[in-house]
Amino acid sequence: MPYPSLPTRPPAFDVDRRYVRFRELRADGYVEFDFAIGDPELSVELTLPLAAYQAFCRDNDVTYLTRDQAAAVDFEKSKWRYGQPGLNSEHDEER
Repeated sequence: MPYPSLPTRPPAFDVDRRYVRFRELRADGYVEFDFAIGDPELSVELTLPLAAYQAFCRDNDVTYLTRDQAAAVDFEKSKWRYGQPGLNSEHDEER
């Protein structure tokens, strides 16, 4: 399966752009998500109750990452984590 690529020339860093990558709605009602300002590749992991998550996203006027965009972010991060793009585990390194 080919991995999606990020644009060759990234857009200018814009501190007014806010990004959310939804991760999981836990059984206890908390939402796990990544939040980024200006660049979706630089994010923090957050956990909030569902109602607070919804208010947070509304108040920050976030852009939700699609699955393809999230996969592209993961692909880029793998370059830093594993030394080359596309590697994400020991198993992948054996290829």
